[in-house]
Amino acid sequence: MVSTLVTALRACLVTLVLTGVLYPLTVTGLSQVLFPDEANGSLVSREKGQVVGSALISQGFSRAGYFQPRPSAAGNGHDATASSGSNLGPTSQKLRERAVSDAERLRQENPDASGPVPAELVTASGSGLDPHLSPEAVRWQVPRVARARHVDSQRILAVVEANTEGRTFGILGEPRVNVLLLNLALDRQFGEASHPVHTMSGGH
Repeated sequence: MVSTLVTALRACLVTLVLTGVLYPLTVTGLSQVLFPDEANGSLVSREKGQVVGSALISQGFSRAGYFQPRPSAAGNGHDATASSGSNLGPTSQKLRERAVSDAERLRQENPDASGPVPAELVTASGSGLDPHLSPEAVRWQVPRVARARHVDSQRILAVVEANTEGRTFGILGEPRVNVLLLNLALDRQFGEASHPVHTMSGGH
């Protein structure tokens, strides 16, 4: 019985060292060497090295000169520590009222936009942290951004096109635009925007 117990303890110790120490250290070390950006959270920095966020997590933007992402139900909105959806179903009156309110606000903030408000600008993602918009939803906001920055809309569109990501491996998903990266690209080219939109709280 004692020998059986010793064998079991040895097996437990070896397993603990292999799976609890060596394997995590190996995987962590390899990821730091092969994929350092991804391993450290895909952090995004300004030109001077100031970290402003992650390319994987959306942020709220309230100034007229910035593109706005999808609404977020994560925490108080875009909270990286509270990834979640609202869990409101399609028959929810609360969801309908919130979407109608958001659509009306967007129409007021984007009087020169053509066509109806894109659905994704009034619907949150399942995680509440999706950093991407479709190119169509981004282009819908171009007139507002161009007017706020006093820049020709064609120049804004050129930045949008330069920051549009294609399908993964050419076949998976749809073309998309990372809103944070796009707004940083605008700042690099045209300087930081001013004139906050007072109908929204927080944000940049």
